Formats: sequence, C-alpha cells, structure tokens
Amino acid sequence: MTLTHLNPATLPTNPVFSQGVRIAGPGDLLVVGGQNGIGPDGAVVSGDAGEQAAQALRNVLAVLDAAGATQADVAKLTVYLVAGNDPRAVYGAAQDVWGAHATAVTVLQVAGLARPDCVVEIEALAQVSSA
Repeated sequence: MTLTHLNPATLPTNPVFSQGVRIAGPGDLLVVGGQNGIGPDGAVVSGDAGEQAAQALRNVLAVLDAAGATQADVAKLTVYLVAGNDPRAVYGAAQDVWGAHATAVTVLQVAGLARPDCVVEIEALAQVSSA
C-alpha cells in the first residue's frame, strides 16, 4: 500500500498537513472513532485544548498500534474543536505528538461534544496492510 501526499502548486503548502492523500494498493481501511483527551482511567486530562488534543492524538496512536499501523498510514484526520478554543493549541499538539507525518486534515469548530468536559475530539482514516 502507498500513501501519496498531494500538495498541488496552485495551493498553499503547510508542514502540518497535506491538501489530499491518495491511498493505493491492497489493504484495509481503518476508521478510528472520535478520540477525546481522556486517559486510561476515563478522566479528562485537562481543561486545556492543547493538552486534550495531545492526549486525543495519543489515543488515536494507540488504536493505530492495535491495528498494526502508525501515523504514517493515516490519510486523514478530522478535528472537532469546541468554539471559543484556539485552534493553534491543537496545531501545536499535533506537531509535538503526531510529528512530521503530514496528513489531510479538517478542523471544525462545534458548539459542543457528547462529553461536555471535552473540548477536542479527533478521528482518523488510515490504510492498514491486510494480514
């Protein structure tokens, strides 16, 4: 399987994300459901959007690992951020936790999440080698 990051010259580039990602080759589609900034005990790690985003990304990485994948296999992240929180905190967390694995990304500001004490939720789409 191959992920090809698409950044046409007619669009701006950014080291944090790709404009598109093409998934080619054999493999399974892995859908990682929305992950919040909660630790193994089920408690929210902090009220801070950056800290919640960092934990949510670590949770995404845990699901990827359980499927035999890494962030290099992720084609798209969708980030839901409760309005009023600074998206730059999420971008900083992505650089710290996610590293240099630019994916296609969509960031949406929403009125709230299912768990009211969470301000960030992150989901992912990845291609995983068939085993």
